[in-house]
Amino acid sequence: MGVFTDLESEFDYEIVEEFFSHYTIMTESMERLILGLRDEALYVSHINQLFRIFHNIKSASGYLKIVPINKLVTLGEEILEECRLVEGRGSKELVDWLIAVSDQLAVYREDLEADKEHFSSPNHFIIKVPTHFIQK
Repeated sequence: MGVFTDLESEFDYEIVEEFFSHYTIMTESMERLILGLRDEALYVSHINQLFRIFHNIKSASGYLKIVPINKLVTLGEEILEECRLVEGRGSKELVDWLIAVSDQLAVYREDLEADKEHFSSPNHFIIKVPTHFIQK
């Protein structure tokens, strides 16, 4: 059995399908929002939208006990919460890190879709959490 089949055996099929559908939509919209962080005029709006996406995925993945996804979006949500406290243009460090997180979430989506036995190992770059959020 794979990770998706395990979810369907533990939870109602419709809940799992709805999660996967919403997860796909949210992860596919992330890159545009992340790249928009480079524009000072879009920064606040895009940070808030990304925060909501991470928060929604965190809540749903927590309910479904999807630990790898939940851990990653929890970390992302914490970073985005800190980003909400500053204004400006997103730093290259922040944008690159969020792109790596977005890419990892896409890998997890592919793992679910392929019903792999286990989730893929995370990209090691994600461990290097950004320390500068704003471009100076």
